[in-house]
Amino acid sequence: QAPLVESGGGLVQAGGSLRLSCTASGRTFSNFAMAWFRQAPGKEREFVAGVTWSGGTTNYADSVKGRFTISRDNSKNMLYLQMNALRPEDTAVYYCASRLSTGVPGTPRMYPYWGQGTQVTVSS
Repeated sequence: QAPLVESGGGLVQAGGSLRLSCTASGRTFSNFAMAWFRQAPGKEREFVAGVTWSGGTTNYADSVKGRFTISRDNSKNMLYLQMNALRPEDTAVYYCASRLSTGVPGTPRMYPYWGQGTQVTVSS
């Protein structure tokens, strides 16, 4: 797939909100399942949320359920992550990733395509 580019990160106070975006050029975006991962300093990359190619099925890490919402707009080749009620432990670099397959597993190695990441910092 064409390169993935994330945007929307920044510094926010605890309890605040941010919306991350991921754009992919090319005409095959709708063929790909998409996901968000994050990686905090000194920690392994972890799954945050995923969405199937149609947007019909989503999957979330327990730590973000009820606070984060993943969505996609295939007409615009865009993936989003709405993050509400942010906590300091949400601080990390957030990556979007894609895979040309059904399902949205939580294992990073199942995704061959990655963006460069966007930093999210939540202050207490």
